[in-house]
Amino acid sequence: QAQLVESGGGLVQAGGSLRLSCAASGRTFSSYGMGWFRRAPGKERDFVAAISWTGGNTYYADSLKGRFTISRDNAKNTVYLQMNSLKPEDTAVYYCAAAPTSRIHSGSSYYRGGSYDYWGQGTQVTVSS
Repeated sequence: QAQLVESGGGLVQAGGSLRLSCAASGRTFSSYGMGWFRRAPGKERDFVAAISWTGGNTYYADSLKGRFTISRDNAKNTVYLQMNSLKPEDTAVYYCAAAPTSRIHSGSSYYRGGSYDYWGQGTQVTVSS
């Protein structure tokens, strides 16, 4: 059974950094686009970042460009999200997701949650002021 498991969340002070990991198991996700989304308390799920299956293309929410970096290691079946200069408004549950290439028609496909077939359970990130 395919599974995505996030880790690396926690409590950090504003200005600090965290690196989230998403380990895939049960199948090879090297041919899948991978994305990160987040859901803040009382808000809808938002797109954070995504990376193509080759790692050659990355996509970010405009408000997060320059602070967050997505990467992947297909040999380890793992995708990462490096988060720097964290702010209290970054507090959320962060979810990893996998999108099959059949769902990716253009770069904009990565921004839509409906493009993704597999989702992790999420990891909590809390940024204190």
